[in-house]
Amino acid sequence: MNKQVTTTYFRQAKKEGKPITMLTAYDYAMARLTDVAGIDAILVGDSLGNVMLGYDSTIPVTMDDMIHHLKAVCRGVNRAMVIGDLPFLSYHCSFEQSIKNAGRILQEGGAQAVKLEGGQEVVPVVQALTAAGIPVMGHLGLTPQSIYQLGGYKVQGKEEAAAKKLACDAQALQKAGVFALVLECIPAMLARYLTEKLTIPTIGIGAGVDCDGQILVIHDLLGLLEGQAPKFVKQYAKLREEVIQAIQTYRAEVQNRIFPGPEQSYTMAKEVIDKIKAEEFF
Repeated sequence: MNKQVTTTYFRQAKKEGKPITMLTAYDYAMARLTDVAGIDAILVGDSLGNVMLGYDSTIPVTMDDMIHHLKAVCRGVNRAMVIGDLPFLSYHCSFEQSIKNAGRILQEGGAQAVKLEGGQEVVPVVQALTAAGIPVMGHLGLTPQSIYQLGGYKVQGKEEAAAKKLACDAQALQKAGVFALVLECIPAMLARYLTEKLTIPTIGIGAGVDCDGQILVIHDLLGLLEGQAPKFVKQYAKLREEVIQAIQTYRAEVQNRIFPGPEQSYTMAKEVIDKIKAEEFF
């Protein structure tokens, strides 16, 4: 459990049929807990725009946002592989810009790999990045950076034409050199087919149980977010209610002068305070 997870681990896990565990994390504390729990890889996703920054999509997230959160996460990790998302428009303008931005994810952020969204249209970028020695994870299906083009958060690949395109995109990305592929919100049967055909591991999120690994947003897993969780999320805890209750208890104890109590307070010799009082500073 102490050995650093790398792309080699992903390939070996696929070969051995050992499921890969992934979660998102965006700060030091959550990354530390995730790493200690034994998760194989942590994605610092551009979903931090929704979860940490309060945006209604991932579109406003910048490279500087990603680097800031990556640094914090990497300081909390010993074993897990850290993968950083390339945000919207950071790999679309030129190969030079794409390599520069991906390089920042590794050099400044401290990650071991990058993730980008898209199919055959991003193959040249994947080839350029891998040629530069940058490991790339792909992402197909529901791709949040294309949410306006997709018309909302909808299951992808349900119809024949869309399923065929997904299969062609997956094959093209594998050939281009991605070491793994996230499949988001696609039918379980399609995900199983792709997983069986691909030699690289698939990581599912809303893609059924037959993928080579799974990933969730850790705030969804812990039940920390407000509102209805997506269908594919299983909440392993409901910490939002516990956190609110804890804060409300704190507020009540402060208002009733219960906190801080003697055990949270410091003492001094009585004669010292008596001498100070005798000086009548006030």
